[in-house]
Parts: sequence; structure tokens; C-alpha cells
Amino acid sequence: MPNSNNTNTEDLRVYQIIDANLDRAREGLRVLEDWARFGLGKEKYVEKIKNFRQILGKNHLEVYKQSRNQIEDKCKGLTHQEQINRKTSEQIISSNSGRVQEALRVIEEFSRLHNHELSKIASEIRYQIYTIEIDLLSLSKFKKSEEILKKNDLYLITDQKDNLLEIIEEILIAGVRIIQHRFKMGTDKDHLKEAIKIKNLCKKYNSLFIVNDRLDIALASNADGIHLGQDDLDLKTARKLLGNSKIIGISANNEIDISNALKEGCDYIGIGPVFETATKKNKKPIGIEKIKTLTKDLNIPWFAIGGINSKNISSLKKNGFKKVALVSQLMNSEDPKEDASIILKELSHEN
Repeated sequence: MPNSNNTNTEDLRVYQIIDANLDRAREGLRVLEDWARFGLGKEKYVEKIKNFRQILGKNHLEVYKQSRNQIEDKCKGLTHQEQINRKTSEQIISSNSGRVQEALRVIEEFSRLHNHELSKIASEIRYQIYTIEIDLLSLSKFKKSEEILKKNDLYLITDQKDNLLEIIEEILIAGVRIIQHRFKMGTDKDHLKEAIKIKNLCKKYNSLFIVNDRLDIALASNADGIHLGQDDLDLKTARKLLGNSKIIGISANNEIDISNALKEGCDYIGIGPVFETATKKNKKPIGIEKIKTLTKDLNIPWFAIGGINSKNISSLKKNGFKKVALVSQLMNSEDPKEDASIILKELSHEN
């Protein structure tokens, strides 16, 4: 424990260093805490980070505070260009996590001889901040994806086309912000190359790229999420492998499957087929009334799918269907941009 009596010049310098870095660490922690609270609404992280601030505050001894102005700081007020280049919440999280980590490392080193207890505390918190930074970044990414899901009502599912990328870009230009890619013919190597190209297109237009079924390609292409059918990999395993930053959607058409999907934490549900569809010829349509019954208590986004086109969307709207997924209507269109624009206007029109 430091002793304020007989403090020499070197001790004062060390105390100043510890004092300054305790302030830096707590300031950075407050930024992370407020983002966890207001940006993410994650009580678990708020409590954890707040506790770190309190522990450091308790160990911010008077002898450190008293050393502040006893030796002139000739570098006071220095800034760096990078400080004004932070334009996203992720950049703010990363920079402040780094600020906390660096400050704690300095405290750990300089308090080792004078205050071994503080050195140990700084080390323990620093290692936990590494994990918290990753968690907050993952949760922030998921939050943005979740907002796109909630705000957008038209969901495109791809079909195999020679000019696939051109069609997708036209639809993205029209304003569609959710693209699910289904893999048909070709090798896994070809599929991955295609997935990366579509992912880059979606990123350009601030849109979600969802991979159908193939968890390996979703991971390798850094897709925003995956869509799983009832015969695909189970949701719990998918979540374990994908982590918390990715969207997971589930296809379901009965009470049991919907209930299970909700219990396991899916982010959205695709329900259908509503009508007869060429893409799922072996599936019997479940109809509008049945879907209304299945979805009456759903509090997560859900998309009606199957045989939906520009001719029946108004009927779906009248029955309370707000979100739809389309395949053939857009993938086979002679003017996918125009058709997507018309459907988006139809969906946004209040009945």
C-alpha cells in the first residue's frame, strides 16, 4: 500500500501515472456501460461493467489523487486524428475497450511495487474486458440485423439463374434489404465463391445476407445469418456454432414447430406455403386462415411464403399479413427492379 509520507519525485510520477490511468479506465468503462444499457438493453453487461468501475473507484486512493498537480504535465491536451474518425457504435466500443485495456495494463505494471492488490485487480479486469469487447460487438451487430428484419417487409429467396448477381443487385437497388440464397447445382467451392459475391453486394446496400441450410458456407462467407428447415441442423447447435451475432430463421407451418422454434430462440419464422407454389410442389398450401391462427400471438418477425405474387399481396395485406418472402415473382421477372419497387409500395400501403 502506498505511503504518502516521504514521497520522492519518482514515486510522485508513478502515482500520477496510476491516477491518470484509473481515470482513463473508469471513463472508458462508463462508455461501455452506457452502450450496454441504452444501446443494447443488456442488464447483465451493465451490472458487470458497473461493478468494475466501483472496484477501481474504491482503489483510487487519495495519495494518487493528491499527486496530480505536483509535477507539470507538458503533454496535457494532446489529441489524435483517429479520435474524430469514430463514426459507428462499433468503432466507439472498440476504441474504448482498447482505452480500458491499455489503462489497466499501465496500472498493473506501475502499481506492482507500490500496491500489489491494485496490480492484481487491474490484471483480472483487463482479461475480462477482452471478452466483454467481443460480446458487445457481437450484440451490436445482431442489433442492427434485428432492426433490418423488423423494418423490412419484403424478403427475397434466390433461385438458380445465369445472371443471378445482376438480378440480386437490381432488387437491392429497388430497396429490398433481406436476401436468402439457396444453393442448387455446383460444387461447394463454387457455392462459397457465389456466397461471398452476394454477401459483398448485400453489404454495399446495407442489407442482410442469409444462407439457406448450409452452416459451413454461412460461416465461411461471413453471412449475416442462416435459414433452417425442419429437417436441417437443429437451432441450438446452429446457435452454438454461429454465435450471438448472427440471425437464425426457421421454416415452420404448425403449432408444434413454431413453439419449438420460439423456445430455442429463433429470430424470425417463415410460414407457408400460403398458396400452391412451383418451388415446393410436394407441399400442400396451408392457406390464409390457418396462418392467421398460427401467427396471432407471434411477437417476432414472420414472413408468409409460397405462391405469393403481385396479384395476391393486397389480399394478404387485408388479412393482416405484413411481411412476405418471394422467389419466382422476382427471380423470373423481366424487370426485377420495377417489380420489387411495386411490391414494396404495395406492402408499405396502409389498408
